[in-house]
Amino acid sequence: MKLLLPLILTGTVLATGVALVPPYSPDEALPGGKTTTIDAGQNAFSLPAANLNDQQRTTFVIGNSFFKKNWVEAPASTTARDGLGPHFIARSCGACHALDGRGAPPSFENGLQTEQPLALLIRLSIPGTDAHGGPVGEPIYGGQFNNDAIPDVKPEGQVQIRYQEISGQFADGERYSLIKPSYQLTELAYGAMHPQTMLSPRIAPQMIGLGLLEAIKESDILANAQRQAAMGGDIKGRPNRVWDAYAGKMVIGRYGWKANTGSVAHQSAGAFLGDIGITSRRFPHEECTKAQTDCRKAPSGGKLEIADHLMESVIFYSRTLAVPAARHQDDPKVRRGREVFHQAQCASCHVPSYTTGSFKAVPQLGQQTIYPYTDLLLHDMGEGLADGRPDFAAGGRDWKTPPLWGLGLVPTVNKHSRYLHDGRARNLMEAVLWHGGEAEGSKQHVLKLSRADRENLTHFLQSL
Repeated sequence: MKLLLPLILTGTVLATGVALVPPYSPDEALPGGKTTTIDAGQNAFSLPAANLNDQQRTTFVIGNSFFKKNWVEAPASTTARDGLGPHFIARSCGACHALDGRGAPPSFENGLQTEQPLALLIRLSIPGTDAHGGPVGEPIYGGQFNNDAIPDVKPEGQVQIRYQEISGQFADGERYSLIKPSYQLTELAYGAMHPQTMLSPRIAPQMIGLGLLEAIKESDILANAQRQAAMGGDIKGRPNRVWDAYAGKMVIGRYGWKANTGSVAHQSAGAFLGDIGITSRRFPHEECTKAQTDCRKAPSGGKLEIADHLMESVIFYSRTLAVPAARHQDDPKVRRGREVFHQAQCASCHVPSYTTGSFKAVPQLGQQTIYPYTDLLLHDMGEGLADGRPDFAAGGRDWKTPPLWGLGLVPTVNKHSRYLHDGRARNLMEAVLWHGGEAEGSKQHVLKLSRADRENLTHFLQSL
């Protein structure tokens, strides 16, 4: 018998182990509330929130320009866009977040890697913590591996990826295959790394709904952790506490695969420096270590390579990229897949709904009923997904529950279907099957499903 309760009880499990399935609400078709846009085409992730005013839309367009257009090395005649590098991964934000969407690992042909990663970066650290409790960068190569550089500066090296096939089968006997990546850094330009260096691959996620996630009340995030702890099962999410350069204090992490960033502003300015080598007021120093003498001698694009007002435009743009509407909500397969999603207790972590609080930076994002499907908490996801690298309060097996909105439009926007933190999952079912640790029970539930219900679950995820 299906049990119906209000949405606020999503994730509740009866003593019998049966998950409660909340009734469907028409609001679910508009996951961004009044900010939602109705576009399921290739530009679905690139539109401004539907309720912005004309002045805000102008700021959005300016931010879009500095997000998507290439930066050049200094000195240059285009002084507003010079200062690239000296080391970098990409020449623009949009190079990794193509069409504001999700990145993918490098292409392979006949088992051989054909290109260097662009939308997949490698975080580096050694044991210990910095002054704010965050990771300590590798002494020679810093906190992020950069495989490109401006002229007369050496790229830090190359990234080699190999995959190991892992086979398994569902309870009905149908077989599946997963691929597990391993990473090696080669052609190191500045010598050997610290022997205890830890690597963590991170794929570029889609950009939609970031401001809405920032508008979720902190009390609601903490309530998620309290609810999960009270359930008494394996699922026990924890908030990450991270340093925010804009707030000047420790805050709850909301962004990044380990919730290692607390605001869109910090995330944006930090990525400009780490990924493109562009300095700003909150991140004013190039990331050149003592060993990288060519990097330290390279020309600069100015004391601050992106002006404050332009950085603010990019932050506004990143906050106000709209969430596209959900699709096929009346399809019986989608409705049944939604039931399966709840019955498998996926909604315990992928919490469907919130009402955002007031949000001074963009008032239109406040007081919206949204459906991001995340608790913004860290969870132990098991050894199979572990990177072994701590990040503030996140351990080596911990990952933040990613939002699911827009999931089904990735193939349309980005022409691929690679998921999880490093793109190892080649489709949505593979992403489910990589779940372990606290999510092991949900994975086991899925393994026992009929083929029809497995397909229904996929239909639901593709509708978001």
